[in-house]
Amino acid sequence: MKQCPACGKRALRRFAGETMTVEHAGLTSAVTNLSGWRCGGCGEVLFDADGATRYAAAGDALVVQERERQRQRREIRRVRRKLGLSQAQASMLTGGGPNAFSRYELGKAKPLPAVINLLRLLDRHPEMLRELPAPGTAV
Repeated sequence: MKQCPACGKRALRRFAGETMTVEHAGLTSAVTNLSGWRCGGCGEVLFDADGATRYAAAGDALVVQERERQRQRREIRRVRRKLGLSQAQASMLTGGGPNAFSRYELGKAKPLPAVINLLRLLDRHPEMLRELPAPGTAV
């Protein structure tokens, strides 16, 4: 058996065809068909070159996705405040549930592209808010 670089035990065993999950900031991504070595002593995993590249790329993609989520939640909060809307009013205006904007601004839910597009339009043309039905009124 090979020696583990992490714990020094001669306990590395070959594995192949496994699926492992990468996690970052509450986001996950499954990476399939991984192969490499696993230490029976400490659990350390050493991927083959292809698996290491794919596992790292999946992690990098999650970091990028989290950055976009954080940028988007800041943008949503900024525009809503600029328009003078409460979270509840903004939710009613865009057709979301009563807590939709709270979840958007916390990064716990992803708004539909139509919501983002409407907010970006209103950010550039806040006067158009007067042309929309008042939050909570029937359309």
